[in-house]
Amino acid sequence: MQQRTIGDVSVSAIGLGAMPLSIDPAPDDARADETVHAALDAGVRLIDTADAYTVEQGGFAPGHNETVVARALGSYGADTSDVLVATKGGHVRSGSGGWEVDGRPEHLRGACEASLRRLGVEAIGLYQHHRPDPDVPYEETMGALKDLHEAGLVRYVGISNADPDQIRTAYEVIGAGLVSVQNQLSPAFRSSLPEVGVCDELGLAFLPWSPLGGTGGRAGRLGSEHGAFADIAEARGVSPQQVCLAWLLGLSPRVLPIPGASRPQTISDSAAAADLELSDDERGTLDAA
Repeated sequence: MQQRTIGDVSVSAIGLGAMPLSIDPAPDDARADETVHAALDAGVRLIDTADAYTVEQGGFAPGHNETVVARALGSYGADTSDVLVATKGGHVRSGSGGWEVDGRPEHLRGACEASLRRLGVEAIGLYQHHRPDPDVPYEETMGALKDLHEAGLVRYVGISNADPDQIRTAYEVIGAGLVSVQNQLSPAFRSSLPEVGVCDELGLAFLPWSPLGGTGGRAGRLGSEHGAFADIAEARGVSPQQVCLAWLLGLSPRVLPIPGASRPQTISDSAAAADLELSDDERGTLDAA
């Protein structure tokens, strides 16, 4: 598979967003393992998880998805030392299943240490701040991430759901330890394109979450509004998902989409997008779609 760089690590241009493996109230452990294994078989070497991706087990206890990823990697039966596992902290689940934020340094330190135990590693490959906390100064949260990096608990630091000013602030506070930004970006949600530009300027990787954004076909959420993706997919004999991911990859050499998957077939199809080259005319059509 085509390779791209996060920090000084070469990984697959397409990653696996592992969240769907935990959103089912009764997750299927065997299918989760098969999905991760299919991703590895397809050349995927970037897996994105978070401590907040969990199911209702004793009141939405954190860490289910990290445990799933660690188990699947351990049962693969081949070397996975070249897989970059990216997790996140700072987004928490309430007892009722709602989403809250906690950017306090003491919370992030505890969350990071808990993630280390669940993943079974001495240092997290890429530790990302999940979402800004309006009650904690952003510089203070970034300082906590810098401390985790300097303590050797994380190899690299990333931020998520950040605007251009926050990206620059994180870069000023963390320095070379900051390597990535993860924001929503898809044909239906293009407002993060300025953040892609900042990442290009600063040399940071950009990981679009929810990169498919409903481009599954004419009956999908986007429907006729973005039907050009389905048209080109039909003409090329590939899925609209592959066309969508190929379009994202063409936005910048620093873009690494992380499509979610809960079935082996889904991630196998997504991974094939790394080899799909769109023509200039096709890209022009999709840019305007």
